[in-house]
Amino acid sequence: MSALIIFALLACLMLTGMPISISLGLTVLTFLFTMTSVPIESVAMKLFTGIEKFEIMAIPFFILAGNFLTHGGVAKRMIHFASALVGHFTGGLALAGIVACGLFAAVSGSSPATVVAIGSILLPAMVRHGYPMKFGVGVIGTSGALGILIPPSIVMVIYAVSTNASIGKLFIAGMIPGLLLVVLLMLVTWVVAKKRNYPKLPKAGFATVVRTFRESVWGLMLIVVVIGGIYSGIFTPTEAAAMSAVYAFVVSVFIYRDMTFKDIPRTLLASANMSAMILYIITNAVLFSFLLTSEQVPQQLTAWITGLGLGKVGFLIMVNLLLLAAGNFMEPSSILLITAPLLFPMAMQLGIDEIHLGVLMTVNMEIGMITPPVGLNLYVASGISHLGLTETTKACAPWILVMMLYLILITYVPQISLWLPNLLF
Repeated sequence: MSALIIFALLACLMLTGMPISISLGLTVLTFLFTMTSVPIESVAMKLFTGIEKFEIMAIPFFILAGNFLTHGGVAKRMIHFASALVGHFTGGLALAGIVACGLFAAVSGSSPATVVAIGSILLPAMVRHGYPMKFGVGVIGTSGALGILIPPSIVMVIYAVSTNASIGKLFIAGMIPGLLLVVLLMLVTWVVAKKRNYPKLPKAGFATVVRTFRESVWGLMLIVVVIGGIYSGIFTPTEAAAMSAVYAFVVSVFIYRDMTFKDIPRTLLASANMSAMILYIITNAVLFSFLLTSEQVPQQLTAWITGLGLGKVGFLIMVNLLLLAAGNFMEPSSILLITAPLLFPMAMQLGIDEIHLGVLMTVNMEIGMITPPVGLNLYVASGISHLGLTETTKACAPWILVMMLYLILITYVPQISLWLPNLLF
């Protein structure tokens, strides 16, 4: 009964248009003051202990690194390198956009940042080469979602903070699913481009490929800094995040020199704003999780799910449906912070690996980024292309369908996610 009251109260506050973070906090305070005898001191103590996790510090550092690279000329060089690699195939610029999104995702950790960085450069170029704007928006808007799957991923850090899972294992686990999604998106794009006879670029010579790689290698080295540092034991994930911010600063300001010292305050302020927003959501989500735990909601839900006899297959179907529905109305960090503490105990009781669950939830968040009405990538792509939200959604539809099929594959073939971390760890 208490679970129904809590979620009904949360839904009512959200329907008023109130931000999710404030809705979470008000739900907790309203329920605690009116329906329980939990001492308020314990709430303050839980709030303090809940956000003092060292891993949370990785979030602002990865955001800062992504902002430095977004404004530091890295995206432009990655597009040139991707074009040299795959531009000579039919639909070459579109294929280069997917490869560039995958590369930039591997250094930014942010889906909207990937769409902005790659789309603002590539979409005008695609239109100049004769591609319809809707086709370009569909490709870039969908491929930008790679930003939260290919490590380093801010969404994976949030999942790890919520469930005490290993950030290092999650990052490693996201690599093969991320590469598989890049291949699938490229395959669909090539088929569509072939059918519609879209243009291709002249084949780049070996010297051009080497030159563009050398120009982009400083940005690509960030992958080595983060993943190599974590896997080798040189850094913890949080220390790797801090090093990625320092490295991104040096590359953008001193090596590529596309960012001046005058740009730094604006970048720092933008990073601080985004970090504060996410950390405020985390703070209220910690309180919400405390309320659910004190009312034994996870235990009640676990007993209910177990009583239904769904098993792994049924539970995973339920998880996907829940997350896909939530993705239509909420942004990824809020969804994870609310649902992960609820779903995690049930998954553990059913014998589902915590890393597999993390990758599965991340893929659901990817799809949520490109589905209306609040898919953030849709709004970003719409702003870049000046198409309406409905047109942007229709443009992304073929690739959204592919991602739905991909979600089924990731859900029921866990070895795609688990093979590499099990091998390395």
